[in-house]
Amino acid sequence: QVQLVESGGGLVQPGGSLRLSCAASGFTFSSFPMNWYRQAPGKERELVAGITSAGGSTNYADSVKGRFTISRDNTKNMVYLQMNSLKPEDTAVYYCNAKRDGVYTRREYWGQGTQVTVSS
Repeated sequence: QVQLVESGGGLVQPGGSLRLSCAASGFTFSSFPMNWYRQAPGKERELVAGITSAGGSTNYADSVKGRFTISRDNTKNMVYLQMNSLKPEDTAVYYCNAKRDGVYTRREYWGQGTQVTVSS
């Protein structure tokens, strides 16, 4: 079955760094664009970063541009989110997402999430 398993979350001080990883299985990973979303308490889930299926193009939320980097390794079925210069407002549950739109259908998968807490 399809699985997206995130890891790498935790508690970090402001200004620190974390690297999130997402291991994918059960689908053709290399054909799916991948995304990282986050959801803070009391807020809606928001898109943080996305990467195309071959990794040639990325996009970021304005709030994380210049601080976060998304990457993928299609040989390992992995996607990563390198987070630098972390701020307290980055505190959230981070979710790995695979989403591919066809002409008539959308295939979309979610991980269970990993908590990131930025606090001194």
